[in-house]
Amino acid sequence: MDGKHQLKEQELWEKYLAVTKELLKFINEEDIDTFLDLVDQRQRLMEMLQALPDHEYARSPEGIALRDSIKPMDMQIMHKARSWLNRSKRNNMTVRGYDSFGSVTGNMFSREY
Repeated sequence: MDGKHQLKEQELWEKYLAVTKELLKFINEEDIDTFLDLVDQRQRLMEMLQALPDHEYARSPEGIALRDSIKPMDMQIMHKARSWLNRSKRNNMTVRGYDSFGSVTGNMFSREY
């Protein structure tokens, strides 16, 4: 791999790291819309990395260290995203429960006696 491709690969990995840090920040803030936009950006970066002809930087000691620094953040992001999703599902079930309760009681109050 020539120096130009290696530099591009390194830049892509550094951007991937930066986006990963932002993902963690926005999932902590529960800013899900921004989080999902960043997930898309990170996916595009990964596709660009996979399309490179060689992965010399990723196999270098520096590249391995960078990827190793991403792994714990990925685990935190996955855990927090699952927690948020579970809370969201519970909240939706609660709201649906109130909605069905409201329609039943609403029908009782709208009857003429």
